[in-house]
Amino acid sequence: MLVRFVSADGASVSEVAGKAGDRLLDLAQADGQPLEGTCEGQMACSTCHVIVDAADFAKLPPASEPEEDMLDLAAGATRHSRLACQIYLSDDLDMLTVRIPGEVRNMQGR
Repeated sequence: MLVRFVSADGASVSEVAGKAGDRLLDLAQADGQPLEGTCEGQMACSTCHVIVDAADFAKLPPASEPEEDMLDLAAGATRHSRLACQIYLSDDLDMLTVRIPGEVRNMQGR
């Protein structure tokens, strides 16, 4: 499966190959995307917030209530926002496109 990361300004696109079971946050960080993931995927922050392409959003399992609560705290959240730590690739997806929010601030400097 192919994951496409689009920068906040849309000027940069990076495509990464993934496989079923891969976590989106791990793929993003390995690709150098500015997603901090401060809580290391424990869903205790919103620093891995991404905006899923509208065409791909419905292909994902719905967000859990705790994830929705964390997204309420995310800067620039939209109706297609998700936490990258909660998205696991599946065989049902052949491509997933996500945009990095403009409000992202990676304090780890990756």
